[in-house]
Amino acid sequence: MKLYAFFIFINSLVYGQDLSLLRNNLSKAPDNKKICKTMIDSITTTKDPVYLAYLGAYQTILANHVINPISKLSTFNKGKKNIENAFLLDQNNIEIRLIRYSIQNNAPKFLGYSSELIRDKNFIERNYQDVKSIELKELINSVL
Repeated sequence: MKLYAFFIFINSLVYGQDLSLLRNNLSKAPDNKKICKTMIDSITTTKDPVYLAYLGAYQTILANHVINPISKLSTFNKGKKNIENAFLLDQNNIEIRLIRYSIQNNAPKFLGYSSELIRDKNFIERNYQDVKSIELKELINSVL
């Protein structure tokens, strides 16, 4: 039993560190293609909804670094799909809502990816007080 608890503890530490890196690099990715690609490569095989949302976010941001218009749209749509799949897996997760809000708020309007802006912002504002992570609260404050 103690061994099981130890593995849970270690897993939460590793998970937290990875999440911290994803959070911190999100604001740097629009200006840095290498960071964007590195983050995508580090989370490509994830099944965790929060990580899937970050994967989608980094993919949509990577579209800014792609030159070919067809590839640009394809990259953006792949990221959008991952964000929406993450949302379907965990609709009450404030971090997933924040990621979707941030991407929709910054996406070019002609892409038509802005339908949940108001709902997500309201959800985030309503549930902000329940967030325990100082780092996540800082991210929320920087996005809203």
